[in-house]
Amino acid sequence: MPVPKRKLTRSRTRTRRAENRKIVAAAHSLCANCGASRLPHTVCGNCGWYRGRPVISVE
Repeated sequence: MPVPKRKLTRSRTRTRRAENRKIVAAAHSLCANCGASRLPHTVCGNCGWYRGRPVISVE
C-alpha cells in the first residue's frame, strides 16, 4: 500500500480542509409586488404575496 514519503505540513492540511468551511450567503430574490428582498420560493414577509397573488395578510 502506498505511504507518503514526507509528512504534510499543518498549513497544507488546514488549507485543504478550509475549503469545506467557506460560508456562502443564502440566495435572495426580489419580490415582484413590493420589491423587497426575500428568500426564493417563500412568501414575502413585507407584503404577503407569493407567485403574483396575496397569500397572507400582513398588518
